[in-house]
Amino acid sequence: MGKLQDSLERAGAATATRPIPKSAGARMRFLVRSENGSTRAVADRLAVSQRTVERYLKGTLRRPRRELAARLEREVRRDWQPRVRARARTRAATSDGIVVETRARLGYSGAPGSTDEDRTRLLTQRLPPHFAARLFDAQAAGASETDLQQIVAEGLRDVYFRDQGRRARSLEEVRFTTIDYIEIDI
Repeated sequence: MGKLQDSLERAGAATATRPIPKSAGARMRFLVRSENGSTRAVADRLAVSQRTVERYLKGTLRRPRRELAARLEREVRRDWQPRVRARARTRAATSDGIVVETRARLGYSGAPGSTDEDRTRLLTQRLPPHFAARLFDAQAAGASETDLQQIVAEGLRDVYFRDQGRRARSLEEVRFTTIDYIEIDI
């Protein structure tokens, strides 16, 4: 995954109203329930053997290795409270919008005679709901990292650079050249 897709996953996980299960056994039980009782599917998701998953369910194993613990937490967070996450996304796409905080090099193209030199900027901007809806729809459709970056860049162009049409009307395109970090808040 790319930086923007990871940020979208973290933003969705941050909308949870209850903490994820603490113990490895409880986390395994949750994953098995979310996979309709299939220990094989959980083993494939975690890149372990089916027998390892069964041992955690039985209580024979209690403390996973560091790598497995990280994968286990990531997979549980991905599936934790899907209805709460869906409501937060719907609210962001219809009324609230999203907040994007980024430090990135942004390139420009505009009217002849204007500069197109890219610069590093630190931006924190609230993007309107229609950009949030486009971003979530593109992510659900399996869009690439570049496509998601383009949607965010268009939002920053309209909100930050053009200031909703009050300035920089000749600015045609804004694009990410490099991204140091990007955080999205729903």
